[in-house]
Amino acid sequence: MTEAIAGRPFWQLVFDKDGDIVDERQAGALAEGIRAAGITDLVMFSHGWNNGRTVAIELYRRWFTLLAEQLAAERTVGFVGVFWPSQLWRDEPIPDVQPSSARTDGGGAASTARAGRPPAGPPTLDPGVLLDLKSMFDAGSEQLDAIADLLTEPAGRETLDELLVELRAFDAATADGAGGDLPDSGSFGMLEPGRDAEEIFGTFARGLAATGISFDSVAGAGQAGLGDVATRTLNGAKELLRQLSYWKMKNRAGVVGRKGLGPAVTKLAADHPDLRVHLVGHSFGGRLVANALDGITDETPSPIRSITLLQAAFSRFAFTEKLPFANGGGALAGRLARLDGPLAVCFSSHDSALGTLYPLASLAARDAAAAGDDRLARYRAMGAVGAYLADTLPVGAVDATYPFRQHGILNIDASDIVTEGDPPSGAHSDIFKPELARVVATAARLTA
Repeated sequence: MTEAIAGRPFWQLVFDKDGDIVDERQAGALAEGIRAAGITDLVMFSHGWNNGRTVAIELYRRWFTLLAEQLAAERTVGFVGVFWPSQLWRDEPIPDVQPSSARTDGGGAASTARAGRPPAGPPTLDPGVLLDLKSMFDAGSEQLDAIADLLTEPAGRETLDELLVELRAFDAATADGAGGDLPDSGSFGMLEPGRDAEEIFGTFARGLAATGISFDSVAGAGQAGLGDVATRTLNGAKELLRQLSYWKMKNRAGVVGRKGLGPAVTKLAADHPDLRVHLVGHSFGGRLVANALDGITDETPSPIRSITLLQAAFSRFAFTEKLPFANGGGALAGRLARLDGPLAVCFSSHDSALGTLYPLASLAARDAAAAGDDRLARYRAMGAVGAYLADTLPVGAVDATYPFRQHGILNIDASDIVTEGDPPSGAHSDIFKPELARVVATAARLTA
């Protein structure tokens, strides 16, 4: 029996890390359900980081309910939740998929400041987090055990150097060959040879402090909010491991999009030639749905009629034809020709996961001095500043219209509404907004 959300049919499509469909019966049920229900438009949503099927389903249930309110009653629309293996560290708050209580303090940065700076916590690895990481990256289990042990040691020079060695070994052991969004961007920039361990870990510790995390609870605190140097440095090493694991999930999202979702859409289009497909992705799921364009065939018209990215965690230059800092273009340059409709990029300046920590993860020493006033300019994410050189408009009301163009990108600055969230991620998961559902519906031309 087909599930339903807000009176519309809902299907699940599960991929493994290589982009293979886990249960072909689900794919068959989707194809048959489209035919049986006479579906003309299929909205497929991909989560980003995730703590299990239950959380992801609740995310889809809440978000598709918002979208259903924007759809014309006469449109025969079906929903698909895309599932793929990604993992949010369990010591980070799970994204709020339940409706938040109404705020009376105005929200945003001011309310975060009034609420105080949450503590950094111990630099050691929680046993549950360690098990999660091993399940996600089994090839790096030996290195993860070594890293966990070293994070319990005093932060002397020898410990820090050994940590960097083990982090590099973990990176090498779990390499998947996935490409990046830019030339020479497939590797984690902060692990380049010749970099100093204390400098790298200190950079991530300062990044944590910049998002609102406090180290002041540690005895012997130095600068306000930064705590003692030793504990701060070990926390920076732990944060580097966190960002490295997320980086690898970002790469995995590209693989699943290119080898999994893209071919799945192609097959659906072959079975249902008139089907219009609309893709939506949050965080790493934004990279997944964007890379589906790299995995579909060059047919005209394309079955993908719109894509909307919500706080997307990949390079703002991915679709750029001519990069301002290197020869050639982004990894998806030219792929907008495979989109028979618009690409909407929703972003927020309150997203500290993407505005602060994401660019640090890809920062390469060789490029740090070559980016002008903003040393992180080359590494900014779609969800923090929007797509490079695309037209930008502020997010509108729940009945807004937008000047979307065929094969064109339109940035939607959602900083006025995407404001809520605790450090270190900030507003990264504050996506349950009717105004954002309106963007999806109008880009897909599904409104009344």
